[in-house]
Parts: sequence; C-alpha cells; structure tokens
Amino acid sequence: MKRPDNYDTRQRKAIVDYIASLEGAHVTAAQIAEHFGQGDVAIGRTTIYRHLDKLVQSGQVRRYTTDGIAGACYQYVGDSESCNAHIHLKCDGCGGLFHSISDDLDDIQRYVSDKYAFQINNLKTVLYGECESCSKQAKT
Repeated sequence: MKRPDNYDTRQRKAIVDYIASLEGAHVTAAQIAEHFGQGDVAIGRTTIYRHLDKLVQSGQVRRYTTDGIAGACYQYVGDSESCNAHIHLKCDGCGGLFHSISDDLDDIQRYVSDKYAFQINNLKTVLYGECESCSKQAKT
C-alpha cells in the first residue's frame, strides 16, 4: 500500500525541525546531509532531496536557485507569507545567500513600479557581491 505524500516520518520531522531551527536562514541539501551525518538520526541524501521536494510542494519550505550553477538553497517558511518583503544577497566568494530586509526596499519597488510599470518579484531578486566574512578573508 502506497503512503500518502504528506506522510510524516521521523526523518521528515527531523528535516523540518532542523530547517525551522535556522530561523529563516538558507541551507543547502548538502548542509542538511552534513548535519544529519553527525547526529543521532541518519538520513541519506536521496531521502533528504525527496522530503525537500515534498516540503516545497506543500509550501512549508521555499527553494531558491539563483545562478543556475550553484545548488538550490532551502528556507523554512511554514505557514507564513512574511518572507516576501526582502531581496537576497548572494556572496560570490562562499556562495552564501542572505536576506536584506529594509524599508528602503519599498521605495525601490515603488520607484520601479512608477517609472517602468514593472513589479519586482522579491522571491527571485538577487544582488551579487561579497559577504563580510569573505571580505575580511580577502584583506588578510
């Protein structure tokens, strides 16, 4: 008998709990696999990818692919839609993906909308550059 797609296994719960514990930070499937490779709950990469796909489909987790080269990042959003009011900053050095939340973003969106009649999709907006950590490493 086939299990329903939303069947909650111990592994699925562990993955959701881990991503949720990151409080909105992005994580890759490789980082999730590394985390569970060190813990009490053993979860293989195939299982991680399968559960991530289902969590994305259910809307609990959001998948970000930014440049088509690096792997996707995942973020826990639960039932919240509050994650829409930001843009992403992608570090060219370490590949980290960070949120930029600012009231100034509303001004930018209004400007672009008024000037070009264009609506910005915050979920896909990415600015590329160098994070603080990589910048410090480059200086040493």
